[in-house]
Amino acid sequence: MNRLNQFKNFSSNLPQSEIMPVLFMGHGSPMNGIEVNEFSTGWANMAKSITQPTAVLVVSAHWFTRGTKITAMDFPPTIHDFGGFPQALFNVQYPAPGNPELAKETAGLITSTAVELNHDWGLDHGAWTVVKHMCPNANIPVLQLSIDCTKGAQYHYNLAKEISALRKKGVLILASGNMVHNLRMVSWEMINGGGYDWALEANHKFKSAIIHKDHHSLINFEQMGSEVRLSIPTPEHYLPLMYTLGLQGDKEEALLFNDKAVGGSLTMTSVRVG
Repeated sequence: MNRLNQFKNFSSNLPQSEIMPVLFMGHGSPMNGIEVNEFSTGWANMAKSITQPTAVLVVSAHWFTRGTKITAMDFPPTIHDFGGFPQALFNVQYPAPGNPELAKETAGLITSTAVELNHDWGLDHGAWTVVKHMCPNANIPVLQLSIDCTKGAQYHYNLAKEISALRKKGVLILASGNMVHNLRMVSWEMINGGGYDWALEANHKFKSAIIHKDHHSLINFEQMGSEVRLSIPTPEHYLPLMYTLGLQGDKEEALLFNDKAVGGSLTMTSVRVG
């Protein structure tokens, strides 16, 4: 009960602080959640480079819903939403608390749509495999905001702007997906590194647009060429990027890290804004 009470009325006590950065993480394989490799080390190092957040709000490619939902339970369960991996991965539990009050506050900031306070989801592998390396003690509240599968990139870009006030309250907004993500064309010969020409070209286009703040092109990604369309056969892993871009301030630059292609048809490229 002491632990539970510690996080009650969390949002009402959130201090005004420096503006937190916003992150897009290329999360890749669930195995990154238990491996110490260049990607998980990059996530851990990024956490060390920023102020410890008061909470983490994750927008994960793996919570693709009709309508917009936010986890609102005291302790979200760890979801093992994958198959065919070693038992060690299924044994992982990431017991970070949630925060119902912060969920309500976040839902209240969003006026463009109704937001459901959800008690059935939890932390899927798009969230916990990354946050586990960033906050290994599981002592910081973690919430998830779903992606409405019925809406396009512009909608999600605009929705992100509605939650920008959280950045001033110490909340780290972390989007989790992969810019290039075509699992049907994975090459096991390149599983440890390397990409098809079309994947590398698409990723180059994404990176150039991000650095030059060409959000219009990134929102209208279907018009960026055949390489991009091949890299995004379905939008769920790309759309989290819209939240990072939508939260970018006029004077904020973008930093790229973990910039590597794996498996031929995926890129782990990640972005820090602010």
